[in-house]
Amino acid sequence: MSYSPKLSSGFTFARNRSSFISPQSGMCSFCTEDCAGTCELAQSAVLGARTVYPTTTGTNQIASEKDYPIDYSHFNINGRVFGAFGTSETYEAATIFNVNLEQSYGFFHPVKLTMPIVLPALIKLNWRDYFSGAAMAGVTCFIGEGAIHNDKAAVIENGKAIESPLIKEALESFNRYDRGYGQIVLQSNLEDDLMGIPELAIQKYHAEAIEIKFGQGAKGTQPVVLIKDLETALAKQKLGIIVHPNPSDPAIKKAYEEGICPNFYSYGRLPLWTEDSISVRIAELRSMGAKNIYFKMAGYDRKDIERVLRIACTEKVDMVTFDGAGGGSGYSPSKMMNEWCLPTVCLEDAVLRISDQLQAEGHQLPALVITGGFASEDQTFKALAYGNGQIQAVGVCRAAMAAAMSGKTIGAQINAGQVPDRFKSYGTTIEEIFTDLADLRSLYGKEANAFSPGAIGVFSYLNKLAFGIRHFAALNRKFTLPLLNQEDLIPLTSEARNLLTNQWFMD
Repeated sequence: MSYSPKLSSGFTFARNRSSFISPQSGMCSFCTEDCAGTCELAQSAVLGARTVYPTTTGTNQIASEKDYPIDYSHFNINGRVFGAFGTSETYEAATIFNVNLEQSYGFFHPVKLTMPIVLPALIKLNWRDYFSGAAMAGVTCFIGEGAIHNDKAAVIENGKAIESPLIKEALESFNRYDRGYGQIVLQSNLEDDLMGIPELAIQKYHAEAIEIKFGQGAKGTQPVVLIKDLETALAKQKLGIIVHPNPSDPAIKKAYEEGICPNFYSYGRLPLWTEDSISVRIAELRSMGAKNIYFKMAGYDRKDIERVLRIACTEKVDMVTFDGAGGGSGYSPSKMMNEWCLPTVCLEDAVLRISDQLQAEGHQLPALVITGGFASEDQTFKALAYGNGQIQAVGVCRAAMAAAMSGKTIGAQINAGQVPDRFKSYGTTIEEIFTDLADLRSLYGKEANAFSPGAIGVFSYLNKLAFGIRHFAALNRKFTLPLLNQEDLIPLTSEARNLLTNQWFMD
C-alpha cells in the first residue's frame, strides 16, 4: 500500500480526473490526452515552480494529508477500577472535578498553566480571539514568525523594525484578559532576528517572552515567494530580504527591461545557529528584559533533536516545543507537509528517549511540549500518557484557530438574528447558546457577557478538552498529571508495540 496522497490536494485544489489511481505515483492510472487538466501535474505544467507551495493560502489553514503508518489512534486508553492516586480515596475526592490539570514551568520566572495545553504560533485568520481565548483559558500562546510582514502600518528603516502596531495589538489581545496563567510569546525566526523584531517587542511593547525558531513553519527549509516585478524585488531587497536573482545587478535590470529576465523570488535565510552564537543571543534577549526563552523545533534528524535539547538544558531555556508531521497551519510546501519530518508520536518517542539520556547525565530539562495534528481530548491524553510525566503540555493549533473562526462566525449569525439550525434548540442569544460563558462569568464577572464570540469559542473549546482529559484521568484513577504514563495506553498494532519497545527506528 502507499501512504502518500494521490495528486489531489487541498494545497492547490487539484483533483484527479479519474477514480482509478496508480498508488505509487498518485496519477490517474488512465491518463488521456484530452484531459481538462485538473490534477497537480496539470497545474505544475502551467504554474511551474510556484506549485511547490500551496496556492490556497490566505484566509485558510493547511495541514498534511498523508495517512501515516502510525499515529495516536494506534493506542487505546487504559482504565482502572480500584483505588485513587493523587487524591484521597473517598467518594467526595475521587471525582473528575478534583483532577488537577495545572502545570508550572520556567527556570527563573515560573509560568502557570490551568491545563496541559499551549496554543502554538499563528498570526493569521482570527488571531485576536486566538490570543484572547488563550488568556481566558489560562494557557500559553505564541505570535507567529514574520508577524511584521502582515503589518501594513509597520515602519522599517535601514532593515530594522521601528514600529509594528500589529505586534503591539497581538500582545494586548492576551494581556487585557491575563488572569495570572499562561503567557503570550513572540516567535522569532532568523529574518525577524536580523530585523530587530525581538528588540522592538521587548523594549517598546513590553513583551516578556521570545521563542527562537529552528526552521520555517516548523517544517524544514525556508519559504520562497514569487515576486511579480522588478520594483517589488528591489523593495524587498531594500528591507534586507534575499532576492534571487539579484535585482540590483545591472545585467538583471537590463534583462528585465528586455523581457528576458527569469522570475524573481524572495528567500528566507536558513538559521545557522551554533552553541556559542545562540548563547550570546539568549543572553542579549535576557539583558533586554525577556523573562522567558522558548525554542520551537520539529522532527529533524534525531542528532539535531539531541543537540537542541542539550543547548536548551545548558541555556536554561524554559520550554521546547516539538512539532511533528501531520500538523501544520500555513505556508509550508505541499510535499514538505506530507513527506518530511517524523510523525508526531514517533517524534515524541525520540524526544523521550533523548530526554532520559540527558537526565541520566544530570541535566535539568526544560518543559517539553509535543504538537502536530492534535484536535481532541483523547489524542491529548494519549500524548501526555506516552510522555511518562516528561511532556508538560500538548500544542493545539489549527483546531483552536478553527474554534476562534467558528465562534466568531456563529456569534455574528446569532447577533444578526440568524441562529443556525444546529443551535436553535439552545436559545436565541449569545448568553443562551454559548454554554461555557457561565464559566467565564465566574472568572471575570458579568463583563464576560461582552467578550467577543470568537474568544469565547476558544475558551469553550479548550474547556471541553480539559473536561475530557479529566474524564480519562479519573478513568485511570489518576488525579494529578505527573502520574500519567505509558501504562495508561493499550497498543493496538504491531507498529505501536514496536514504538513502545524501541524497535520502531531500528538503528
